[in-house]
Amino acid sequence: MKLCRILFPFATVFRRAPALLLSAVCAAFFIAPPTAVAQSNLPNLGDTARSGLTPAQERKLGEEVMQIVRRDPDYLDDAPLLEYLNALGNGMVVLYPEARGETGSDFFFFAVRDPAINAFALPGGFIGVHSALVLTAQSESELASVIAHEIGHVAQRHIARMVGQQSQDMLIPIAAAVLAAAAARGNSDAAMGIMTGGLGLAAQRQINFTREAEREADRIGFQILKAGGYDPAGMTVFFNRMQTATRAYSDTTPAYLRTHPVTTERIADIQARIREQRYRQRADSLDFHLAKARLRALQDESTQGLADASLAFENQLAIKTRMQTIAAHYGQALIAYKRGELAKARSLLQQARSEAKDPSASRNIFFASLSIDLRLAAGQRAEAVKEAKQARSALPLSRGIALQYAEALHAAGRLEEAASYLREQVLSYREEPKLYRQLAKTYAAQNKQALTHLSMAHAYAINGSLSSALDQLAIARRSPDATFYDHSLIDAREREWQALRREEIKEGKKPQ
Repeated sequence: MKLCRILFPFATVFRRAPALLLSAVCAAFFIAPPTAVAQSNLPNLGDTARSGLTPAQERKLGEEVMQIVRRDPDYLDDAPLLEYLNALGNGMVVLYPEARGETGSDFFFFAVRDPAINAFALPGGFIGVHSALVLTAQSESELASVIAHEIGHVAQRHIARMVGQQSQDMLIPIAAAVLAAAAARGNSDAAMGIMTGGLGLAAQRQINFTREAEREADRIGFQILKAGGYDPAGMTVFFNRMQTATRAYSDTTPAYLRTHPVTTERIADIQARIREQRYRQRADSLDFHLAKARLRALQDESTQGLADASLAFENQLAIKTRMQTIAAHYGQALIAYKRGELAKARSLLQQARSEAKDPSASRNIFFASLSIDLRLAAGQRAEAVKEAKQARSALPLSRGIALQYAEALHAAGRLEEAASYLREQVLSYREEPKLYRQLAKTYAAQNKQALTHLSMAHAYAINGSLSSALDQLAIARRSPDATFYDHSLIDAREREWQALRREEIKEGKKPQ
């Protein structure tokens, strides 16, 4: 067992292979004849196609990762942005149902603050884009092409397949370590060569997998982009701009190229596909420009960051195109709101709305959301309720507007109405922690202690903080106003969350 003990440091480096895998590798080499140890050929470690995650495991893993992502301060938990990205991404999926793949994935799209131009897919259909990528995209088709490419990764289950690939490749360096340890007895140079060869083979197999995955995602993404009515040329335009950036700044290769290696072969393949298609031009939506303006203002909310964004909007106004002008005035209004210059913000927002010259634009979530925020900040509570109610009627599926309506009711002192409305909302959107937090805030204002802590418990549980959720249940149980029904609900939730917590502990996860 001496050689098996040598393996454990390497197992740690390669994310701690399970004990059974280590035992299997050890057994394979001790059973093999002595001549097998002297050879530098690595063993065949099995078929990767059958060793990945199941669809259920993939989704669960994605949800667990998203719990961490949502707690990161750079996660942009901004309703207008989230709704724009999800309308863009899910709009393409609806028109190309095959994008859901064999798992039937439900997709969720989000943004994170990051100056690196990049995008990524997580297990289970969660797709993130960096704020810098959205700001770099010069057309909505370019942004859509990146999102379609990431959808392609999910549709082809590349993450699940990569887990299978890595579980196999993880064993190659371990097997190489076994061979190296045996060879070291007579020739240290041979040992180093075998070890290096094993590491190199594992790396090359991963690179080959990645390249093939990128080509597959391109092909699926192209079909998704076309079905969504976007200009497929946006894909090659974006790729070419990234490559130009690499040539101009060789020391600062864009993160997108490092994680999504773009080759001339890939670009040529997409261009060939475009030539076979009928030319299609698509005008950018107003929402695309407003989303970029909002992101620019939210990218850095420090004094200097807002000053830089303000200058960018001044330069944007110099372009003097209609969409750029509307977006620049909207962005300036948002900056004025952030600075507490409410009258200036209201004037700039009205100017942007007027320039839009479209009745539906006045009910656009970007405009409506900022207008409600301005009413609330100015203490105009009745006006805030009125505007939020109108926006809710115009945008009935907007969860951001739903939350603002509840906030406006709360601010106006209409607490029972707010609580009743929020109870309806949490029945429809059970996985929305912000609704539960607002409900807790409303109950607290009514001095309903048990219900306050019950609502906070749900908010914590949704975010994956089961320890905190159980603490809130304990407080709710001790509350003097807890009813028999409340106690029944507390008991049911406690049993449910205790079981989940035991499962987490069994899986080796640290309770939160």
